Amino acid sequence: MLDDEFEDGSETGAAIHPLFANAPASTEFRKLRKRIIRQVREAVDSYGMVERGARWLVCLSGGKDSYTLLAALTELQWRGLLPVEILACNLDQGQPGFPATVLPEFLNKMGVPHRIEYQDTYSIVMDKIPAGRTFCALCSRLRRGNLYRIAREEGCSAVVLGHHRDDALETFFMNLFHGGKLASMPPKLVNDEGDLYVYRPLAHVAEVDCEKFATALNYPIIPCDLCGSQDGLQRQQVKALLDEWEARSPGRRQVMFKALTNGNPSHLLDVNMFDFAGLTRPNPPENPKTA
Repeated sequence: MLDDEFEDGSETGAAIHPLFANAPASTEFRKLRKRIIRQVREAVDSYGMVERGARWLVCLSGGKDSYTLLAALTELQWRGLLPVEILACNLDQGQPGFPATVLPEFLNKMGVPHRIEYQDTYSIVMDKIPAGRTFCALCSRLRRGNLYRIAREEGCSAVVLGHHRDDALETFFMNLFHGGKLASMPPKLVNDEGDLYVYRPLAHVAEVDCEKFATALNYPIIPCDLCGSQDGLQRQQVKALLDEWEARSPGRRQVMFKALTNGNPSHLLDVNMFDFAGLTRPNPPENPKTA
């Protein structure tokens, strides 16, 4: 199925979805689109995300990643390859200057079912975080709590986020350098309350592909001024390091990402992951020498 382009809906007998109405006709874009759709479907299938007939709350920030997520999931749904209901959701967190009309107008124009929620978490963050400290952790926690609430109110079984391959890599190195643990962003998890899944279908998609895709389709990008205004964040430092490695050795990001999917507990040092004490020789020597 993924070898078919479905550029005009001829294979399905339907008109092209409005999200792709302005898609470039270039071979380069068709390859990009096909690659993203293939990688999203691969993640959805590999990590067992689909419950037939489920309803997903697809979180839309207005950034390049969330637009790519919405478009990719909509195309898979359009093809009959994703048998779930999609509800796009934007949480307006009250940042000064946030263009509150952009996403409602876009989603209405595209005919995408959606919910826009206003919660002034910005004021809480500014009140609680001392000057000079980073906002990200508290902002993210408040946002996630509201999204869980909305998902429950809307009868959704999963909250779907737009984190991509590079986010997973950056999180891995942040945990390695600053957290003292080997951990990344899981593509699928269950929230602490145990009633919702959290999915990341872009887990295999490169950030640069999201940027090229959203730019080519001229989606109205909304920058995150709250986080983007802060310099020296740990994530930005790790990102700069990965950029330098990639520049010196193109393709290194993909190799490192492959490592995240190819763990070998017996070659690490975590006794909770591998029973070193219980490791025995299947073929011990018959007459071992003793000191």
